[in-house]
Amino acid sequence: MAEGRSRIWIWLLVGGGLFALFVVAVFTLVFLSFGGQNEQSFSGFGSRIAVVELDGVIFSPKQIVPQLKKFADDDSVKAIIIHVNSPGGGVAASEEIYREVKRIRDEKKKRIVASIETVGASGAYYVASATNKIYADKGSVVGSIGVIAEWVNYGELLRWAKLHAITLKAGEFKDVGNPTREMTPSEREYMQGLIDNMHTQFIKAVADGRHTKEEDVRAIANGKVWTGEQACSLKLVDQIADFEGAVKDTARAVNISGEPTLVYPPKQRRSGLDLLFGDVSDYLPTREKLLEQQVGFYYLWK
Repeated sequence: MAEGRSRIWIWLLVGGGLFALFVVAVFTLVFLSFGGQNEQSFSGFGSRIAVVELDGVIFSPKQIVPQLKKFADDDSVKAIIIHVNSPGGGVAASEEIYREVKRIRDEKKKRIVASIETVGASGAYYVASATNKIYADKGSVVGSIGVIAEWVNYGELLRWAKLHAITLKAGEFKDVGNPTREMTPSEREYMQGLIDNMHTQFIKAVADGRHTKEEDVRAIANGKVWTGEQACSLKLVDQIADFEGAVKDTARAVNISGEPTLVYPPKQRRSGLDLLFGDVSDYLPTREKLLEQQVGFYYLWK
């Protein structure tokens, strides 16, 4: 009798466990099926405006460029708004996004604008300068046309700890920026030459994107930032407006009558493990923190 009861309990536990796994599997499928849909529906064919977020430090073009390409090729999308809240980021990443924005504007002939929320500085402004029109709030931070490269020299700390850094190299400039020693005058001249060249590229890109003279851009390309109101008087921004104002003005520009439908790229899908154990991203090092440990060249406002 006791053996029979034990078997019943075992079957109940097994059955309950299988049922729980089945519920989790169904919930995961439903989440993945609907969690990646756009925030707005696809109704209103021909009256849609796409919104692409340029948020945070720009590390890579791999996410935003495909989003821009997708909306550029969608005939039902009449215009694209880049919603900017970024201090900039990597030189090459900013340049690649800039080129795609400019391609959409000049080759695809599709209206693409930038709406700066809190910050649109350095690499983010580099990207925005390629659009048809830049909107900004009065109190937003705009500008910082400049280049920066920085790292920490901890040579003295190593010597205090009686540690010795060993570097083997072939080529005088192979370990330029070595944080365990001071830079030589020739190394500093070499690095400054790279930065000056990137700065000139930035200035030319803004002048080209904004249809203005290089000398006019160079006159204010000193790394300073301005409020949206000041940037407008400097012709870095075309119109003072919040995001809603940018949407309305863009709708009028592409002859959309009434309220346009806003469409967004699909949200990032999460796996079943995320559902079971939660999002652990808050406990991992941020890319901003990792950036502090990486030597590189940045169109970045800090």
